Amino acid sequence: MKILGISGSPRKEQQSGVYKLVSTVLENSGCDWELISLRGRSIAGCIACLGCVKDNVCKVEDDCRWLRDKIVAADAYVIGAPNYYSGINALTHAFLERWFQFRHQEGNTLWGKLGVAVGVGGSSGKMPADDIEKFFLYNFIETVAKVAGQGSASCFTCGFGETCKVGLPIMLYGEGVRITPEMIPAVSRQPAVMQAAADAGQLLGQRLRQGHDRARVTEKMKQTMMAKLKESA
Repeated sequence: MKILGISGSPRKEQQSGVYKLVSTVLENSGCDWELISLRGRSIAGCIACLGCVKDNVCKVEDDCRWLRDKIVAADAYVIGAPNYYSGINALTHAFLERWFQFRHQEGNTLWGKLGVAVGVGGSSGKMPADDIEKFFLYNFIETVAKVAGQGSASCFTCGFGETCKVGLPIMLYGEGVRITPEMIPAVSRQPAVMQAAADAGQLLGQRLRQGHDRARVTEKMKQTMMAKLKESA
């Protein structure tokens, strides 16, 4: 069984809480895995050209093209993104938009697979994890776990964090704050979050090794999707 991990963070690997959590999930899965960072990649959003309708292959020429085979070959996904304006960042959103290519003519390439959604934010990672779960659902992929952590908001390192009245340091610590390395949030210093990532990896590995029934998972996710659509109608 092969798991594809995707870090949608634009930060360098050693600075990224998203990368750290995604890698922790993968390392605890007990399965073969590959982790790819979208940092520096050229990936555009779906342009609604419908060029993928006949063969379920996106025709946009960018870095998402060479990722397609990896997406298809994977049995499960661990996808992480940072919190931008209470949602996922544009790069991760564009990457997941391009999964539209798999949906045409009852294309079941992704149906019934499993996923873990990871989010990291200056205040909370819950919203990006929820967004990724939504993309999973539209592709009938079951989210077996979500992991959310608090990372370093850019306000801590922009150079104005101690004086900016709308910056997170002052919002959290008040006027006169003096930024120290110890106060800057890092997922590696959050034992509960790191344990949640390890637990998510173990659960994902267990589900894969049990030989999960993709047809059964697909039907479950279809019913979940229909229920949500009826709620919003």
